[in-house]
Amino acid sequence: MTDERIALVTGANKGIGAAIAEGLAGHGLTVLVAARDPRKAADAADRIGGHPITLDVTGDDSVTAAARTVEDRFGRLDVLVNNAGISGGPRQAPGAVDLDTIRSIFDTNLFGVIRVTEAFLPLLRRGTGARVVNVSSGTASMTWMTDPGRTFAARGTMAGYPVSKAALNMLTVQYAKALADAGITVNAVAPGACATDFTAALGLSLDRTAAQGAAVAVHLATTPGHATASFLSDEGPVPW
Repeated sequence: MTDERIALVTGANKGIGAAIAEGLAGHGLTVLVAARDPRKAADAADRIGGHPITLDVTGDDSVTAAARTVEDRFGRLDVLVNNAGISGGPRQAPGAVDLDTIRSIFDTNLFGVIRVTEAFLPLLRRGTGARVVNVSSGTASMTWMTDPGRTFAARGTMAGYPVSKAALNMLTVQYAKALADAGITVNAVAPGACATDFTAALGLSLDRTAAQGAAVAVHLATTPGHATASFLSDEGPVPW
């Protein structure tokens, strides 16, 4: 057991997830670095001084085992950052959709969040002022995606990734409403496109760093007084 606040970040071995984990550690939280590959989780935890947790958000047994490990070692959870996500690659253009690709995207980006949040809710209820931060995307904003002046709105169409993140936003609202009486805040963040393996796989060359993208999630996780059921970027509220 520890008196420090305890945070778990999924998909924390690289990219924005690793930057969120590092940022939380820098604020003095005990950080549980969760990843599917135990070696990658251990390597990332070593880099930031956290604790590795093997967790595949698409696997019921994996998620259950991870929650049991956290309960046995720490007894509670104060912050859950649902960061793990996949882009799904190119096979999601309307008119040429591969349904297996879409199912895979939703299994990670939406159902994975449900799976993890449900498993860790008993531990969050034991925390003080517990917070859930869901890493969404600016591409989930229907307002932004119908604005020709927005970068991603002009970069083609996808039936998987942005749709899964729009569903994640509604899921965020539903959990926020359900958990308000328990004092647990649930919010979504749009980190912005950053120079990570994720965006490189989409053929994007970017100057924005993972640490810059992670800042809004770290802020929500560490700064008291935030409302629940919000969708934020580092510029402020994002239109749903």
